Amino acid sequence: MVEKDESGPGGISEEEAAQYDRQIRLWGLEAQKRLRASRVLLVGLRGLGAEVAKNLILAGVRGVTLLDHRQVSPDDSRSQFLVPAGSCGRNVAEASLGRAQSLNPMVEVRADPESVDAKPHDFFTQFDAVCLTCCSRESMVRINQICHQSGVKFFTGDVFGYHGFMFADLGHHEFVEEKPKVAKGSPGVEDGPEAKRARLDPPETTMVKKRLEFCSLREALAVEWRGEKAAAALRRTAPDYFLLQVLLTFRSEQGRDPCPGSGSEDSERLLRLRREVLEALGVGPQLLPEHFHSSCFSEMAPVCAVVGGVLGQEVVKALSQRDPPHNNFFFFDGLKGSGVVECLGPPL
Repeated sequence: MVEKDESGPGGISEEEAAQYDRQIRLWGLEAQKRLRASRVLLVGLRGLGAEVAKNLILAGVRGVTLLDHRQVSPDDSRSQFLVPAGSCGRNVAEASLGRAQSLNPMVEVRADPESVDAKPHDFFTQFDAVCLTCCSRESMVRINQICHQSGVKFFTGDVFGYHGFMFADLGHHEFVEEKPKVAKGSPGVEDGPEAKRARLDPPETTMVKKRLEFCSLREALAVEWRGEKAAAALRRTAPDYFLLQVLLTFRSEQGRDPCPGSGSEDSERLLRLRREVLEALGVGPQLLPEHFHSSCFSEMAPVCAVVGGVLGQEVVKALSQRDPPHNNFFFFDGLKGSGVVECLGPPL
């Protein structure tokens, strides 16, 4: 049983306790209270943004603001399940509002049709977490700096064809982790009834407080790969990190992502950027295969589901301050069906 608690904005009512019963049993009442008191800004309502919105709203945050200045296009029907049929021409955030709100009436969901680049510094500081998708590298870095200086949890992620990534900067982050208690041995009862009962009973656990330091996105993208020490690290680093650098540069140059409608031209651009970007980073273009560009077009709905699940869960972990977060990149390769966590940036 969970007693009714409405002592402040983070209080849990009986109705909420019933709604979030499974989550409370999983990570505890205090974690759910912190989650229930949190407001999140979600920028970008394509396929990945829709997945993250769904996961955060179902988890029971206090409020989610959906921000996107785009108009609904035919491409949105491929992976954006929050937009109803016949919405072409409408603002995508406003068109997503109805279905997003119906997922959980206890969460305040709002739509903002403005551009994220038009928002001032103070706009971002009113949230407990900011999550960006579909943004340029320049916007990511600018907003991350604002969040880092203001103590706002920052996340960003995107899906490019079969490939997806997320990045987190939680600043000085404190959390608790459940650890099993070390059982004290009792001499002389190794095979007796007491020993058998101990093996059958669930192990006792204790909550351990921990702390992590995160670097900014600017620092994580500006790693120096020249030198002997960097060469050793390079052998352990997933090539997805360098693929991300190429794709973000493409987005900055073209103002869009690689598009099937201009596939041959965009493939040539990606091959050119592979050489230019990787050489500028101090690594060889052979890190990415010649055919890498063929798997970078459009948003794949299954990839959005995987990356959106990880990204949504990381936001929940950060806001609830429960369990160790990913520090700081997560990369998913849909061709291999595998993901990897990388910690990249200056020594902390």
